[in-house]
Amino acid sequence: MEVEQQKERTPGIPLAPVLGFVAVWMGLSWLAIGAALHTMLPGGWATVAMLSVLSALPVWPLSLGLSGRIYPGAALRLFVMRPFWYLFLALPLLALASATGAVVGFPFGASAYVARALMAATALLLTVTAVAGYLGSRRLVTRPLDVRMPRLSAAFDGLRIVQLSDLHIGPHTSRRFLSEIANAVRKASPDLIVMTGDQVDDFADDVAPFARALGDLRAPLGVYAIAGNHDVYAGWPSVARGLRAIGINVLVNESVALDRDGSRLWLAGTGDPAAAGGRGARRHPAAPDVERTLRDVPSDEPVIVLAHNPALWPGLAQRSVDLTLSGHTHYGQLALPKRNWSLASSFLELAMGVHQRGRALLYINPGTNYWGIPFRLGTPPEVTVLTLRAGGSDGARIVDG
Repeated sequence: MEVEQQKERTPGIPLAPVLGFVAVWMGLSWLAIGAALHTMLPGGWATVAMLSVLSALPVWPLSLGLSGRIYPGAALRLFVMRPFWYLFLALPLLALASATGAVVGFPFGASAYVARALMAATALLLTVTAVAGYLGSRRLVTRPLDVRMPRLSAAFDGLRIVQLSDLHIGPHTSRRFLSEIANAVRKASPDLIVMTGDQVDDFADDVAPFARALGDLRAPLGVYAIAGNHDVYAGWPSVARGLRAIGINVLVNESVALDRDGSRLWLAGTGDPAAAGGRGARRHPAAPDVERTLRDVPSDEPVIVLAHNPALWPGLAQRSVDLTLSGHTHYGQLALPKRNWSLASSFLELAMGVHQRGRALLYINPGTNYWGIPFRLGTPPEVTVLTLRAGGSDGARIVDG
């Protein structure tokens, strides 16, 4: 099994509550499942207890990784952690099926039988859904969007920007899929490439496979990246150093002016809210600061802001930022686009798609990869190609896509 010592990590997630939640989640689920299965299994409840312990064993390397004591390699993530996450998500649904079946079958004296039947049907449905979600996670799409910006100079009319977001690259990420992403970017012939956070999957050393896959991407106006919450959890100083080492310009609460024929277009990048709750008086280097982000931008010149978490957009919209590019939500990796609904919509106001407030426009990228398990339904991984258009009078607008 591939487990390497990790060089540096700044833990961003308190482990005790996470591990406690996992223990309760899995324990209660196995209790409900065991109620239906223990009479069928050799050893009865002892076997159920053994299965519950075995299913929780991956929590140990997970905690070691999150605490920075090991660096989980490809084999550990693919053959230990990935099955764990599938099981972690499936257990409560199987438990619910067991409990429902027990209640339905009780009046007929068939609680255990109905519970087992309903669990079997649920397991089959989950398997089919998992396969469909896996296939969906491999269906990369390139989405063209035309964005009209009234303050944009004619010198920048037709400027092509490729947005990648939530790549979550690690040693386990499919090299073939990463090659598809790189080829899609090159095919778009962008003037500018932006990466709106979560470049790595959870660990600072994930910058190495990121560099091998996408480190040679270039554009005339540069390649820029910002911090996402997983970059923060991984240890942002190390991630930022790794990105800069391969020629990527890192923007955190700062802006740069892009010049063309004597005209300027500003590009700015925020920090991420995941860095705002750190302990101690010292401010985290990736904590968001909208005022500082826009400090150098003249009020009458066009600006595009990269903000991983769309929750930052209301503050940017108040400052009349023309266009904000975000990610973070993944659209919950499950969406019904025709109904403008995603799993993330159940929890977030700004969950997916395009949003307009006054002269300000927000586009939330659904993610160019996945996180956790390779699963996407209704929201395929996306390489976004934005073409800027000058003109108009009512603020930035999506005019084609």
